Amino acid sequence: MRVIFLKSKAPGPALTLMMTTGLFSQTYVPVELPSPPGTVGVARDLNNSGHVAGYVATDMGSNTRAYVWSTNVDVTHVEPPINSNVSAAYGVSDNGAVVGVVNTDNSTRGFVWTLTQGLSFRSPLPSDTGSRVYAIDNAGNTAGYSSGPQGVHACVWDRIGTAQDLGLLPGATYSRALDINNTGTAYTVVGTSGSGSNAHAFLWTPASGMKDLGALSGDTSSEAIAVNQAGAVVGYSSGPSGLRAFLWTPANGMRNLGTLPGGDSSRALAISNSGVVVGTSTTPLGARAFIWTETTGMRDLNTLIAISFGPVLIEAHAINDKGQIAAVAMDRVDDHVHEGSTRLFLLTPLPR
Repeated sequence: MRVIFLKSKAPGPALTLMMTTGLFSQTYVPVELPSPPGTVGVARDLNNSGHVAGYVATDMGSNTRAYVWSTNVDVTHVEPPINSNVSAAYGVSDNGAVVGVVNTDNSTRGFVWTLTQGLSFRSPLPSDTGSRVYAIDNAGNTAGYSSGPQGVHACVWDRIGTAQDLGLLPGATYSRALDINNTGTAYTVVGTSGSGSNAHAFLWTPASGMKDLGALSGDTSSEAIAVNQAGAVVGYSSGPSGLRAFLWTPANGMRNLGTLPGGDSSRALAISNSGVVVGTSTTPLGARAFIWTETTGMRDLNTLIAISFGPVLIEAHAINDKGQIAAVAMDRVDDHVHEGSTRLFLLTPLPR
């Protein structure tokens, strides 16, 4: 395995993002994360050290490569084994361990990668042929799924790689685990389980197993995408009204976070331990990244930029405990048209 380091160009003039909550303003400095020419970038996770995990691909979406961007804007290419030409990174722990998937011959394998130890695989369940890992906690436990003749089953692997089948919701034929929180042996896993296009978000713990979180009123399906230390879960619910971002808590159940003004669809993609939610929502001007708090509700990140900023932030995929946000942007042609390769930004709050 080879690891390639690329150094980005020095950031241009500082750009600021203003967030007003109550009587104070929060200022952010967006720094663009470099991607190889001719590719599109996707940011999937962000740790408390400011490392962003994701992948880049050609404009047609093929030949993806796992990448990790660091706070000094170096970028590390996590190259797959010699018999693989596709990889993607989905999660990163606070100590820099990266998880994702590579293709190997005619199957896929979930992996854990560190700069010092390289790539190690997470094997599928017995009789299965493929695996995929979406998330890792700080103790090294990972979550994802195993696939094969028995279908797709959500799995947790402990830090030495032993797989545990998390099962299915009643009546379901598949399940996928998408996130795990950082509480060590008492970890909580969230994901989705269902049959066909009808699925429900679930929450799983070692003590109580898989719990159906349901869906918003009038909806038929839901998917849990992220969980924080307190067990608060975010994702989206879907039905005749489209996609609607939700926040689920043990005390209050599932809550509709709505959409940005004029929008008809939203997805919550991450939640911080302080309860700040980020994601994406449609608007009359196209997709926009949003940030949601209990006091301000949902707001368009693009409307909070204090000075001229060329790209349009379309999705916010991750937020850490320092308030940093990993976001995806596209170039603006006019108010209704965005085109070209996606661009990745790390938004870092300045000291108040």
